[in-house]
Amino acid sequence: MPERGARRGRRHDNTRTARIETSSGGVVFRWFDGEPRFLLIRDPYRNWGLPKGHIEGGESPEEAALREVAEETGLVTLEVITQLPTIDWYFRDRGTLIHKFCHFFLLESAGGETVPQQDEGITACTWRNIEDALGIVSYANAREVLRTAGMHLGELPQQTS
Repeated sequence: MPERGARRGRRHDNTRTARIETSSGGVVFRWFDGEPRFLLIRDPYRNWGLPKGHIEGGESPEEAALREVAEETGLVTLEVITQLPTIDWYFRDRGTLIHKFCHFFLLESAGGETVPQQDEGITACTWRNIEDALGIVSYANAREVLRTAGMHLGELPQQTS
């Protein structure tokens, strides 16, 4: 099994040499005719995902999620329902390996019109039911966070181990 040890070693090396970044975001939902709809945004790469961004200064992850969602979507009337899973991934930015962690919160939006943050490359916002949203989200780790939100609201069955 040397292959397995080699893989583990490479990951360990990545963890030591990667710059750590931390973000926070939200799975935003709103009730439409008794059914929750989830808010997706189209990012600068034309992928559909969830609003998120860097934690700034002395912000808590929850404060950053509320701020980032408001900035990227224009929605300011938001209520935190619960914390959702934190996801992580690796990517390279101009040759530097980044290990990114993103905290997510389930946020209820009582009202307001969405306004995509175009200066950050957000080109669209859309409200979708859980099945459509899961089919549209471009990133697998974001899909898992969205699935957890759907289970929390009773829109998907609880997964069993």
